[in-house]
Amino acid sequence: MTTLPKKQKVLLLLSASSLLLPALHKTAHAQVLPFTSLKTSSSSLDRWLSDITLTGQIEGGIMANPARPNPGYNYGDFLADHANQVQLNQAEFTLSKAIDSSLNEYQIGFTLEGLYGSDARYYHVLGISDQEWKARYQLIPAQAHVDVHLPWLTKGELDMQVGILQAPMGVEGLDPTSRAFYTLAYTSEYSVPFEHIGAMFNWHVTPMVDVTFGIDTGNQTSFGSSDNNHMPAAYFGFNLNNLAHGKLRIVELSRVGPENSWRSVGHYEADHAQRFWNDINATYDINDKLSVTAEFNYLHDEGVRGIGARGQFAGADAESFVSFLSYKINKEFTFNYRGEIYRDNNNMMVATFRGNNSYMEALAGTGGETVAGPSGHGTTYGDLSLNVVYHPDLGHHVRVFQLRPEIRFDRSLNGTTPFNGGRNNGMFTFGGDAVIGF
Repeated sequence: MTTLPKKQKVLLLLSASSLLLPALHKTAHAQVLPFTSLKTSSSSLDRWLSDITLTGQIEGGIMANPARPNPGYNYGDFLADHANQVQLNQAEFTLSKAIDSSLNEYQIGFTLEGLYGSDARYYHVLGISDQEWKARYQLIPAQAHVDVHLPWLTKGELDMQVGILQAPMGVEGLDPTSRAFYTLAYTSEYSVPFEHIGAMFNWHVTPMVDVTFGIDTGNQTSFGSSDNNHMPAAYFGFNLNNLAHGKLRIVELSRVGPENSWRSVGHYEADHAQRFWNDINATYDINDKLSVTAEFNYLHDEGVRGIGARGQFAGADAESFVSFLSYKINKEFTFNYRGEIYRDNNNMMVATFRGNNSYMEALAGTGGETVAGPSGHGTTYGDLSLNVVYHPDLGHHVRVFQLRPEIRFDRSLNGTTPFNGGRNNGMFTFGGDAVIGF
């Protein structure tokens, strides 16, 4: 019997999932609203269409750097990489139909999100949108997936998403309203993936325990020549919910699979050298106003090679710890703190990409010009960020409004000089962003 390559297995899995969806859709209507007449069928369709929503959101910001680095980049900052320049980070629209995991019935929904702005440069998928734009402001399909609720396995049942997915690992995401700060931690930029094409499953085993697993083509890759290697990657992890009388939640997620380009390391190495991603975070609500979050991340890549302080090395490692604190001053103001220690053991993870397409070129292995960073031995980065968020309820169809002035201190804690064009071991930036959504 012929054994299919793993990449073809992924294709078959996704194809089979997509073929099942019409059947699941029909089964859902058969169970909830039997098709006894054309009138009933029309009523079912109307009900399914009734809760489809369209939302929009705009975000722009700036992080000023009084050191005026040459070249003009804030080193280690993706979303506010251009120092002293205002940017339109995101103008996005989302069309979606949510599923309700609490209902014991088959359901089908979807999410379609288009995003235009400077953030798009870092969230492309190879072969989907990475070759279409050269300017700083670019367009991406940030999400395009079918969502299915399956009343299987346990009382809590199973949720599935298939398509273009935002990576689930880590604390800080692409949506600015889902995170506390305008800028991202080093962990959120260099030690978690961003986008996938694949399938993700969330199994609600008990009210306290969720199990997450999934398979995809790789971080920000698609199929065929648009993949930087020929092997898939997989997720596995768990959520612990409603601990400590509902005050504590713990999320662990691990991921393994090759992530290096064959153009950089060769076909065999690209297909067999694994990258191991591991992230665990816990959030504890001390009271109605104060909450704290701790995140620990470890990444190891077998395929990255270079020259370090002790000679040639094979493999790269990064370990980090991030702490967050959020205090609700009142209904309109929230104070946030973020502190991070990020160890780049071989100076192979942290980089600032010079050029609008350099990040995706580096991912594809076709180039990727970077701003000069530290060389030789590794660097331990420290990040301290503070802000106060003003988020009044404006009403009148304004879904969200927030102003987030932020100050940030970055420093190399072991003497390297990565900041401000290689002149300094520290960097001070200040600024923030504004978000309005409808």
